[in-house]
Amino acid sequence: MSKKDFKIGFIGQGFIGKNYADDFEERGYDVVRYARSEPYAQNKEKLKECDIIFIAVPTPTTPNGFDYSIVEKVVGLAGTGKTVVIKSTMQPGSTEKIAEKFPDIFVMHSPEFLREKFAAYDARHPDRNIVGIFKDTAEYKKRAEEVLSVLAKAPYNEIMGVRSAELIKYIGNCFLTTKVVFFNIMYDIAKTLDLEWEDVREAVAADPRIGESHTQVIHESGHGGGAARGAGGHCFIKDFAAVRELHDKVLPKDKSGNKVLTSIEKKNVELLKDSCKDLDLLEGVYGQDKIKK
Repeated sequence: MSKKDFKIGFIGQGFIGKNYADDFEERGYDVVRYARSEPYAQNKEKLKECDIIFIAVPTPTTPNGFDYSIVEKVVGLAGTGKTVVIKSTMQPGSTEKIAEKFPDIFVMHSPEFLREKFAAYDARHPDRNIVGIFKDTAEYKKRAEEVLSVLAKAPYNEIMGVRSAELIKYIGNCFLTTKVVFFNIMYDIAKTLDLEWEDVREAVAADPRIGESHTQVIHESGHGGGAARGAGGHCFIKDFAAVRELHDKVLPKDKSGNKVLTSIEKKNVELLKDSCKDLDLLEGVYGQDKIKK
């Protein structure tokens, strides 16, 4: 099928939804954007005309746990028999619950891997396109193939079970959070021993198994301003908390695993608080009382 055969809808125009919609428009697709803010609020009814709708709305982790209620509220805006692709980060099992509530809509999940600072580039040059399907049927597979066909080309493309697709994004973000925390601990060891940290860091990062990514300890970033430490931003904080919550739910007897995840989480919160980085995001995930402690 050609581009003119598909009308593509987007629900949510934050940095994820906007940059994906921009990419589709640039590649010649007929795009409908909907968000609660103007000028997109007026496009709500037009979504029913779209063949494929991508959802990119918040799925926060709060003091009460992971919350996908905003996603669930907007899925029904799609027309009967249409394809809905959730780009929002979803705790494994969440997309399945939504799909069961909307049997007349083909609901699937495709994790996004956009870096906040480079979202426009990443939307246009993905390294992976993954589509997770709720049912292993010919119709679901056909529609998943259609989703892959409209996404920007990537060197890796895969259709898999929806829970696997959901977990992939969390694994990536939690691994990178762990890497940031680990390098912060190593930095403190090096400074205490009066070593030249940058020499150590560069030599370690030259190991191809480790790499340069997420090895910088001091950055000028975060909402607090100034020299900041820790794994912050809109994804890392909430996603690590969501995975720790998921682990405790599905593996309640794994006490040592809980200690590992809880220790990393606690150390990261400590680093962020001590350098006044992303305190508003921490408060959103853990609550004001806990952050003040």
